[in-house]
Amino acid sequence: MKSLVLSSPGQIELKDLPIPTLSPGKVLVKMKAVALNRRDDWIREGKYPNIKFGGILGSDGAGVVEQVFDEADKSWVGSEVIINPNIDWGPDPEVQSSKYSVLGMPVNGTFAEYISVSLDRIHRKPAHLDFLQAAALPLGGLTAYRALFRKGGLRTGQNVLITGFGGGVAQFAFLFAKAAGANVYVSSGSDEKIEKALKLGAKGAYNYRRQVNFEELWKTKGGFDLVIDSAGGDQLNNFIKVLRPLGKIVFYGATNGLPAKIDLYRMFWNQLSLIGTTMGNDQEFVDMIAFVEKHQLRPMVDSIRPFSKIAESFPDITRPNKVGKIVFQI
Repeated sequence: MKSLVLSSPGQIELKDLPIPTLSPGKVLVKMKAVALNRRDDWIREGKYPNIKFGGILGSDGAGVVEQVFDEADKSWVGSEVIINPNIDWGPDPEVQSSKYSVLGMPVNGTFAEYISVSLDRIHRKPAHLDFLQAAALPLGGLTAYRALFRKGGLRTGQNVLITGFGGGVAQFAFLFAKAAGANVYVSSGSDEKIEKALKLGAKGAYNYRRQVNFEELWKTKGGFDLVIDSAGGDQLNNFIKVLRPLGKIVFYGATNGLPAKIDLYRMFWNQLSLIGTTMGNDQEFVDMIAFVEKHQLRPMVDSIRPFSKIAESFPDITRPNKVGKIVFQI
């Protein structure tokens, strides 16, 4: 089977590998579509723990159950499924266990024609999504769902700022917050992305490459109840300035690094919260799928490509004008 493998530091390639052999509790899924995440590129670059060379990359995917090991699971054969990329979250819904990992490193992932996973990792594909849309959902959708609802406590009518619109998690945070009845605003370094967000229903937007702060947005809109951010860095203090009392900043990354300082005075006076989050627990994955089905949400897909082009597509993960996920048909 064709599989995308991390062969050496910085090197990925498509290789022919044997189809996995099943063991108790496992099912064999014939993959129909997979999607790239920023995480995949970080692994390629060596910026991720527990890297194992020769392993198959990929966290996102959708397909059809082709075989099961246990006779009791035979009813799953032929089912269209998406895969929960969590491994060993643990018993505490608030925080992952010390054994936690994500499909695709060090455990073999979805970027292959077949994958063997535990039965409890598969879920019925939402009927309104095709395989390409469904493949885009798992990792980014789960991260956004937890950030908004468990960590952010999002409520209908609140003002929410989603930074970096167009990225994988950010696009889901935008879709989910809109569906939940929030007033959603975005930031981006691309006028093209801003125009796209406004057409999709954003209440307002700003270009952080041309505007140095949120002053105008804050004055006209009355401040934000929640900011969902992936970049960190010194812009955190801009967010602190435009939060309403009791406001929250929930961040799931730090691509801009650490802030030189944090405005603690404003934070304690306005009773603000700075909250870290990553991924989500298994129940949140179930809840996220139910939310997508209830609101008939469709992930934004930037482009659809043949699986044979996956290795050469990695540089496009950070392409400035990309909106949504890059997905591959197998």
